[in-house]
Amino acid sequence: MKKATLSIIAFSFLLLQACSLTPPDWAKPAEKKNLSDVKIGLSVSTLNNPFFVSLKNGVQQEARAKGMEVIVVDAQNDTSKQINDVEDLLQQGIDALLVNPTDSSAISTAVQSANNLGVPVVTLDRSAEKGTVATFVASDNVKGGKMAAEYIVQQLGKGAKVAELEGVPGASATRERGSGFHQVADASLNVVAKQSANFDRTKGLTVMENILQGNPDIQAVFAHNDEMALGAIEAIESAGKEILVVGFDGNEDALNAVKAGKLAATVAQQPEAIGKAGVKAAADALQKKKTAAKIPVPLKLVTKE
Repeated sequence: MKKATLSIIAFSFLLLQACSLTPPDWAKPAEKKNLSDVKIGLSVSTLNNPFFVSLKNGVQQEARAKGMEVIVVDAQNDTSKQINDVEDLLQQGIDALLVNPTDSSAISTAVQSANNLGVPVVTLDRSAEKGTVATFVASDNVKGGKMAAEYIVQQLGKGAKVAELEGVPGASATRERGSGFHQVADASLNVVAKQSANFDRTKGLTVMENILQGNPDIQAVFAHNDEMALGAIEAIESAGKEILVVGFDGNEDALNAVKAGKLAATVAQQPEAIGKAGVKAAADALQKKKTAAKIPVPLKLVTKE
């Protein structure tokens, strides 16, 4: 009887340990003094976008320079897939997680999973709403949105009719770029239409076609990224119209379109620099060095002039 009681107590203790969300100290990753032993997991929202391909390249270049291994997974703009991808990376024993969220709210559960294992998390370009993040590396999206609106006012004057192509609903970049844009546009422009095209070029084309049908007198378009801007240009050209279009990111196709005079301007980020800064932040976190809560990467407005 006494043995049975002890067995029940022992079993209960083990069960409580198993149910705990926080692992014991011995289960947490040790400080990594030798970076050549480090394995980084990189979860990207989509690799069907030149901007995020450049971001990935920046991560790989910096990791290679430091002798670190990188495992890359592509969420394909699918929130559920991204969460599963991160869980798989954690199962593979990564030492640090770099994540470019598809959805800033939904990714929180994956961030918390990494937190529970003691794996430091660095978010790239888009933030996570919950969970502990060592560093958030991104451009100042609010400032970039303001730069786009100010450029449109400068080119067309106050009261110009503008359409806004929004990014993925729920992404921090969508909220921030839209917020910055409207800080200027609500007082100085007439935003007659706005609709999400999910940061996608093909959707940018179809959404712009629909907007033009209802608002044929639009004078300008602000797209939350270059891919949507380039899709919008296709729709505008097909409709035989001349409309000022401003994008955001500064990817290679957009820069070529600016040179060709098709895209009026793009708020250019430095995706490779974002990726490289993310790896440096992860290395600092693993070596228990102090990291900044946010690392800003400079922006600049690129025009043909």
